[in-house]
Amino acid sequence: MSLPEVVSRAQWRAAREELLLKEKAATRTRDALNAQRRRLPMVEVDEEYVFQGGDGKATLPELFEGHRQLVVYHFMFAPEWEAGCRSCSAFLDQIGHLAHLKARDTAFAAVSRAPYPKLLPFKARMGWTVPWYSSYGSGFNRDFEVTLERDGELVERPGVSCFLRDGDQVFHTYSTYERGLGGLGSTTSFLDLTALGRQEEWEEPAGRASAFGAPAGSARIRYHDEYDF
Repeated sequence: MSLPEVVSRAQWRAAREELLLKEKAATRTRDALNAQRRRLPMVEVDEEYVFQGGDGKATLPELFEGHRQLVVYHFMFAPEWEAGCRSCSAFLDQIGHLAHLKARDTAFAAVSRAPYPKLLPFKARMGWTVPWYSSYGSGFNRDFEVTLERDGELVERPGVSCFLRDGDQVFHTYSTYERGLGGLGSTTSFLDLTALGRQEEWEEPAGRASAFGAPAGSARIRYHDEYDF
């Protein structure tokens, strides 16, 4: 095994400070990239998709659970499979408490193409509590480019799609796939993909931190059992 070089504490400190300059530059670059993502245009979703979940049939607006934003994880589970994708399962395993997303008026749901009766026992086996819906029979997976046709066969790929609700209208704001999912899993990492972001005063473009007439993002953080929902 190739291990790091062994040096003195002073040498380590010098190397660490040199790296810190690059880390700070990367943070500023990431902030600028997130701001550019929030400036992306959006497209109205006018297709009336129907999903199957624990409470029966649901439309895309109902997946928002009354919130302004929705983050969908496209979980690979084809109708003919007997279990979900291992990598997608590892991804869902790392999802934290959804209360912190909801505090920023953002819902989270997993969606797969397999029929719901196949999802339910696998969800129970994994011990997940996140909302998980079946898009079986709809064009949702194809329309959001996670079920693709290659060489005459349908193939699945993982992805995340973000949506914004304005009254009765739903808009698609962003999607990323495969390696674009690296580093995702925390509340802030998902919020950074959305049109409203973390809703902090320092974020650009200005004017979205107070979109809900509430304190800016971090001022809303509570213990997950102290939120009013």
